[in-house]
Amino acid sequence: MKHRLFLFDLDDTLLDFKASEKLSFTRTMHELGLRDGLDALFTQYQVINVGLWRSFEAGAVSKDFLKVERFRKTFADNGIELDSELASRLYLDSLPDTVVLVDGARQLCETLSGIGEVGIITNGMEQIQKRRIASSGLRDYISFVSTSEASGYAKPDVRFFEYASKMARSFSKPDSIIVGDRLDADILGANRYGIESCWFNPERVANESEAIPSYEVGSLHDIVPALAA
Repeated sequence: MKHRLFLFDLDDTLLDFKASEKLSFTRTMHELGLRDGLDALFTQYQVINVGLWRSFEAGAVSKDFLKVERFRKTFADNGIELDSELASRLYLDSLPDTVVLVDGARQLCETLSGIGEVGIITNGMEQIQKRRIASSGLRDYISFVSTSEASGYAKPDVRFFEYASKMARSFSKPDSIIVGDRLDADILGANRYGIESCWFNPERVANESEAIPSYEVGSLHDIVPALAA
């Protein structure tokens, strides 16, 4: 295997964020006294949340705004009179306690950390992501965590990847690879930065974007064989 630096996206690549997100959302609503219609409310929240994250990645909104606005708009759209700032705090406090690993994540990180260096590259929030990694049991295999919050830039901005590369023990583009589930953030970012990428695509969706992955896998168990081929 030629690669020695493995840069992993976190959410929906190593950690099942969709599962964690729903658990945390449900727990938050229960703490706020809301128990009815949560499935439909969560679906609306997800749409609003994704839109705000896209705006953040485009530099149109701040992360502090995003954290509260996703709840404020969800409540406003449904005529719910709840404190959106409190909801945001409860939700973020809950996330590290609702970590769900993607199948194969622990074995993959353990294997690759024995070959080279494993780093995390995430647009998520610094302290929350570090707490989630600690809860996941993956921390022993991870050398560093690079977040958009700390770097000041979000994937796919090349400056984010420049920041992340400086955190590695050693870095060269031919020896490095980015692994992630998002074409528009992880794979496009790798293309722009000039390093190889592996698209984690468990749903086998068609690639209709401008991003071009070097490898594509449907399971984390397939990554080592693909990179070693």
